[in-house]
Amino acid sequence: MRVIVVDDSVLLREGLVRLIEEAGHRVVGSAGSGDELHDLLTRIEADIVLLDVRMPPTFRDEGVTAALRVRTEHPAVGILLLSQYVEVAYARDLLGSGRGGVGYLLKDRVSSLAEIEDAIERIADGGTVLDPEVVSQLLGRRRDPLDALTARERDVLELMAEGRTNVAIAAALFVGTGAVEKHVTSIFQKLGLEDSGTDHRRVLAVVTYLQR
Repeated sequence: MRVIVVDDSVLLREGLVRLIEEAGHRVVGSAGSGDELHDLLTRIEADIVLLDVRMPPTFRDEGVTAALRVRTEHPAVGILLLSQYVEVAYARDLLGSGRGGVGYLLKDRVSSLAEIEDAIERIADGGTVLDPEVVSQLLGRRRDPLDALTARERDVLELMAEGRTNVAIAAALFVGTGAVEKHVTSIFQKLGLEDSGTDHRRVLAVVTYLQR
């Protein structure tokens, strides 16, 4: 397989290159950012792209954004995401199309060369490779996400859905704005709404409430 490795850490990137080559595959390029990856793909043919979820400049979702772009511009290229943590929203974004040829593994749980080799081969064959912990959390999201909220947090979210500001919510509930801000932050965390720098979390929280 022709593989491109993308990770902002030079040590980790070179380590992955060595592992992949020891598994009998050919690393045709390496990069430290999504922009570098897309530049490579204009010049080099690859079967698999292996990349980190969080990369420069914000270290939030650049890897996922790059992966989604690869899916659009180079649909024949398989994608293997590596992450330090389970980030369900990102996994859901990548798997949303229902197409195969994709994987999501946790770095700390990849314990052998055989796992990387197996993942690459399965993705190249159009399969899907997911860490068991990712699967567990994806399945967990099928439950009502509002179940985790306290009664007061539900009150706050209901008022948010009515379009009220934090000041207006505080007045309606006879509490301080600081308390409302804490509730709003807690709601975002419990609903798994990370600050991506692009999505408006307040809107996403309201959408979740309205879809319950």
